[in-house]
Amino acid sequence: MTQRLPFVYFGPSPLGGRGVFTLQEIPKGALIEVCPVIVLSETDKSLIHKTHLHDYYFLWGKEERECVIALGFGSLYNHLYTPNAEYVIDEEQQCIDIYSIRDIKAGEEITLNYNGDPMDRTRVWFDKGVEGD
Repeated sequence: MTQRLPFVYFGPSPLGGRGVFTLQEIPKGALIEVCPVIVLSETDKSLIHKTHLHDYYFLWGKEERECVIALGFGSLYNHLYTPNAEYVIDEEQQCIDIYSIRDIKAGEEITLNYNGDPMDRTRVWFDKGVEGD
């Protein structure tokens, strides 16, 4: 099984910092990447807020008391309220799967809605502007 489509790469992003892009078109519903995770305890979660990793973790567990760092490109996907991909948490396999939710054009940045639901327009922690794009 492939862990990531071979034509997906990371590079500088106009959305800020680095982002994940594709060299080829990705059809809707495609598995883009399987990101293994490092599970951190509730105690670690409170400590991570004091580090640069604060902006790179995903909430984890039924009550979201734990968190994880996604390996691969998992923590490099940028946020949009109208993303072209979504993440699916697989606690049993300890990974986060990235799927396209629409066709993604070659050269396009692959984005996620950090709220977990591609339709959720709730303002995220770093957005000081108006809700939505």
